[in-house]
Amino acid sequence: MKYFDYLTQEQETSLFYSPPVTFNHRTSKELLAYAVGAALYMPATRASVAEDIVKLRGAGLVTVIIDLEDAIGDGEVCFAEESVFRHLSFLSAYTENEPEAENGLPLIFIRVRSPEQLQQLIFRLGSLITMLTGFVFPKFSAENGVDFFEAIADYNSSRSYSAPVLYGMPILESAPIIYRESRIDNLLNIRNLLGDYRDYVLNVRIGATDFSSLFGLRRSPDISIYDLTPIRDCISDIINVFGRVEEGYVISGPVWEYFGNKGHRNNYFSRAMEGLIREVTLDKENGIIGKTIIHPSQLRPVQALYTVQHEEYVDALSIVESNDGSRGVFKSEYFNKMNEIKPHLNWAKRILLRSQVYGVLHEQQHFTFLLPENEYSHV
Repeated sequence: MKYFDYLTQEQETSLFYSPPVTFNHRTSKELLAYAVGAALYMPATRASVAEDIVKLRGAGLVTVIIDLEDAIGDGEVCFAEESVFRHLSFLSAYTENEPEAENGLPLIFIRVRSPEQLQQLIFRLGSLITMLTGFVFPKFSAENGVDFFEAIADYNSSRSYSAPVLYGMPILESAPIIYRESRIDNLLNIRNLLGDYRDYVLNVRIGATDFSSLFGLRRSPDISIYDLTPIRDCISDIINVFGRVEEGYVISGPVWEYFGNKGHRNNYFSRAMEGLIREVTLDKENGIIGKTIIHPSQLRPVQALYTVQHEEYVDALSIVESNDGSRGVFKSEYFNKMNEIKPHLNWAKRILLRSQVYGVLHEQQHFTFLLPENEYSHV
């Protein structure tokens, strides 16, 4: 599997200076953390989940999260759990019948409700668990976090050598994190906890919808989550605690909940997509890579935005290659900026990691060339 594999060889060659690498759920954690990218949520109760996963691979689906939490009513839990077994059984049979399909399946995660449900699913799934890349932990805290990650650690310590590592992705979205008086203590406690399970933490995710609900807020498609001041301040602190280079965590951005309507007289579809593109751009500027999405139409815009521009790549590569003590600063090959090796080195390393997963565009290419012309010509 690789990003933009729906392109023909001719299209890939014309667009990419350096194309994306291939990967699967057995790839190294360092790259896999960046590869999560645009994660499409699907309610577990949806009858066509497995079929949709197969179908959407052709449209660029790379990561899917099967939801057992907020998208599921309290009276639907048992049915939703049984549905997970059906979906994974279908996908397992599909890979057996199509030997080349295993590497082509998306990264699959399940968002669980509680540590108890996680433990039960790990036990009940049996061999089907090897279809998964991991689990997503909602309302994550220092109190419930140990039980979540102990279940993951116990599985990994007893799994067969040939089985892939199972990862956890905590979502920071609860009241003690957003409320100012308790935020820093809670974030630091969570950071200390995650440090004990670092090998199994794939992403740290931000759940801004739950944060917003605590203030009765909901952003419009014209407004970025960074324009809601209580949420912005909390995201800033999350980045401060988990985004430090020495921590090594990849932070994934909040869900974009608008997918629009092409037929709306006020061009709502256009507003929703422009809002998504604007917010992902702000995510990137703040060091956030990854976005929870709720509609297939959001896949290509988010993924395209994670490609690396040729200028970024040349600067990053030059900085890393010049890190030998022979000089401290030099002019960019584009002759439009200075590159200071020590201050810009960590930025450069992150750019090179992203360039492997999402590729480097040719000098005259732009992310919009990866979008369907009929839908995004306005961007």
